[in-house]
Amino acid sequence: MSRRCELTGKGVLTGNNVSHANNKTRRRFLPNLNDVTLTSDTLGRSFKFRVSAAAMRSVDHRGGLDNFLAKAKADTLSPAAAKVKKEIEAAQATA
Repeated sequence: MSRRCELTGKGVLTGNNVSHANNKTRRRFLPNLNDVTLTSDTLGRSFKFRVSAAAMRSVDHRGGLDNFLAKAKADTLSPAAAKVKKEIEAAQATA
C-alpha cells in the first residue's frame, strides 16, 4: 500500500536532517494518513479511503464527500475515488 492520499494525491516528501554541526542526512516526510469511511449522500453508501488529515478537513469544509469529489480533479484522485466520482455524477445526472 503506497503512502499517498487517495483524495488529494499528497505523498512522501524528502529532505535533510540538519544537525547542530550542519551535517546533513536524508530523511522522509510522511503524510498523516488515516483509514476512514466516508458516506455519499447521493448514493447512500459508505466508502473506505486512506486519506490525509488535511483531506479530511477539506471534505468537511466543502460539505461532504459528494461536494468534494464534484470539485476534485480526476488526475489527483486514486482509481477507486475516481470510480466513486463517476458513480456520483451518473446518479446526479439521472436524478
